[in-house]
Amino acid sequence: MAKKKDINYDLKSAISTAEIAAPNLPYLPQKPKKYNPPIGIIGCGGISASHLGAYKDAGFNIVACCDLIEDRARNRRDTFFPKAEIYTDFREVLARKDIEVVDLATHPKERAPLIEASLKAKKHTLSHKPFVIDLDLGLKFGELAKKMGVKLAINQNGRWAPHFSYLRHAVAKGLIGDVLSVHMSVHWNHDWITPTPFNDVKHIMLYDFAIHWFDMLMQLTGGKNANSVYATETFASGQKSKQQLLAEAMITLEGGQATLVFDGFSQFGPWAHVHITGTKGTLHSTGPDIGKGEVTLSTKQGIAKPHLDGKWFNDGFRGTMGELLCSIEQKREPITNAFNNVRALEVCFAAIKSAETGKPQKVGSVRKVKVE
Repeated sequence: MAKKKDINYDLKSAISTAEIAAPNLPYLPQKPKKYNPPIGIIGCGGISASHLGAYKDAGFNIVACCDLIEDRARNRRDTFFPKAEIYTDFREVLARKDIEVVDLATHPKERAPLIEASLKAKKHTLSHKPFVIDLDLGLKFGELAKKMGVKLAINQNGRWAPHFSYLRHAVAKGLIGDVLSVHMSVHWNHDWITPTPFNDVKHIMLYDFAIHWFDMLMQLTGGKNANSVYATETFASGQKSKQQLLAEAMITLEGGQATLVFDGFSQFGPWAHVHITGTKGTLHSTGPDIGKGEVTLSTKQGIAKPHLDGKWFNDGFRGTMGELLCSIEQKREPITNAFNNVRALEVCFAAIKSAETGKPQKVGSVRKVKVE
């Protein structure tokens, strides 16, 4: 019988620790080859600066800025696209025949009727996230887009954060085989929301913030479905926000598992971590910058550490709009389409219900949430 130390030695010898060249994956945001249509943005609040800054850098053609508060629309126009027209009535934007694409950067509650109006006006539409608070309505919008012959995409911009983008491409290419587990954690200070309208959003962590991670989870599972979720939320000692800033979720997958941890009151030493285990290797991302992590791919061939350019803000917004425009040019569905996004929202909504009830929830069983 082999000694224990011999077994350990054999296991170690079967794993190469040699550093090898990282696979070249198309993780950077893409642009259409020729298609650059007139675009109108509706909603010129705080996040719109990231949208418009990314669009300016990409050379996209923004011709209209619309907001109920005229000064906000004017400010965004003057800062990013001086030749664009400003509007306070979204219907005037939708009435412009030259505008082919509309970016809806409003809050979810106000956005639902705008999505419907934009689609019925036959505009290709980019909806900000979280997409909807009613999953069946989200599916209805997906069907409406098909009926009107236009594309509907969701601004899940985290998919184009450099580390997330590389990870999802590596999983999709099968570099680590069948995915067995996905574990992600984020440690940062989200108490900044206290003086903002976000302080009134219920389940701010699991709903508004974690939707990026729920979305990424569904991109990193290699096609596995999520079956059930058990989640918790609680207050951190000393926080000022009236919303719970600590949350976590445990998810059962088909032949696997996943965990998400959100420490939203980490005042010092912010950190983010992703670990994906597969049958043929592992993927790992870590670092103090939530917008860009250092990625490591480990397989029997060795260890690869790709050098990644860019950062979540604003590459993520260039990625989402670029993907929509590419899908229009290539006459295909955008990878961030409504049906794809509802899969992530099913996990998110189940997590919210679980946190409310203290009981595990079946994914897909919770169709609506109340967050305001």
